[in-house]
Amino acid sequence: MTANKVQGPVIRVQGLEKSYKELQVLRGVDFDVARGSIFALLGSNGAGKTTVVKILSTLLKADAGTARVHGFDVATQPADVRESISLTGQFAAVDEILSGRENLVLVARLRHLKDPGKIADDLLNRFSLTDAGARKVSTYSGGMRRRLDIAMSLIGDPPVIFLDEPTTGLDPQARIEVWQAVRELAGQGTTVLLTTQYLDEAEQLADRIAILHQGRIIVNGTLAELKQLLPPAKVEYVEKQPTLEDVFLTLVGDNGKNGDVRQISHASTDK
Repeated sequence: MTANKVQGPVIRVQGLEKSYKELQVLRGVDFDVARGSIFALLGSNGAGKTTVVKILSTLLKADAGTARVHGFDVATQPADVRESISLTGQFAAVDEILSGRENLVLVARLRHLKDPGKIADDLLNRFSLTDAGARKVSTYSGGMRRRLDIAMSLIGDPPVIFLDEPTTGLDPQARIEVWQAVRELAGQGTTVLLTTQYLDEAEQLADRIAILHQGRIIVNGTLAELKQLLPPAKVEYVEKQPTLEDVFLTLVGDNGKNGDVRQISHASTDK
């Protein structure tokens, strides 16, 4: 099945549940991801973001609920799902002994693709790594390694890519480099599901943002819709719009003690 034959959302998650013995990590997670968009799954450490990604990439089985990726059911059609996706984890999976180009050529050969050298050169150019292509990866900066890691994930042109906290441990400049790479992915039609605990990252990149808290999606909307959950603050007669950080901390900052869970989907709150 090709991407243009997939009807509706490229990723659809309904009622997803997962527990580890007595620990209930996911408690009925629902969300859709549109084709060619960047969807950010935002949450604190331990919120269940990586568990969602593992289920969607067929590395883990859900206890309940359904999930479809690129038109395929993750439980009953795992091979088709794996052919449609690429996964980049929290740490760059690159071989430091090899050069950047050699890393790319190796993956292309493992996937039995024609002309792996051309594939490698095209990706080095796409991610602004051509000048460093012949250097060993051990000499790369954190941002360069991460960009190379994402480039390796794109070999074979998967229509869907999962980025699990892709800028963890990177300095500000390296993060900006990765953000630009992610924007270019979506700009070329790749559907991106991004997990992050960085509020500014979601704010900068995402077309839609879902906040995962205590195993549930408590809000899901565009940045503008999420900001409308809080009234603007007025300081010296200047209206100040709430930031995504304001929204996040208001919703989960009390650790859910008040039990007031607010949900939105595709519409903002009534005025």
